[in-house]
Amino acid sequence: MDWLISTAAAQATGAPAQPSALMQFLPLVLIFVVFYFLLIRPQTKRAKEHRAMVAALEVGAEVVTNGGILGKVTEVSEQFLTVEVAQGVNIKLQRHAVAQVLPKGTLKSV
Repeated sequence: MDWLISTAAAQATGAPAQPSALMQFLPLVLIFVVFYFLLIRPQTKRAKEHRAMVAALEVGAEVVTNGGILGKVTEVSEQFLTVEVAQGVNIKLQRHAVAQVLPKGTLKSV
């Protein structure tokens, strides 16, 4: 039966070589880099823009709240805004609840 299996091929070659530690962690590093550029970085940029917008709010600005309410800012304090949503109807809300600042004159067209 030696003629079917070569004795050189049948000998054990030993354990296969283990990949290096760098090659084992490379997929994890690549996944973190992809998450950073696709999720973390854009979210941080968006949050920074929102903080700048909220800090720049002033009386007379026309805003949209997170709840979808449109109004004109009538009073600004450190933590809260007073927004006029209809003639004589004012609501008080937190500054960070403002989702967007509208261009001037938008409320008249709505």
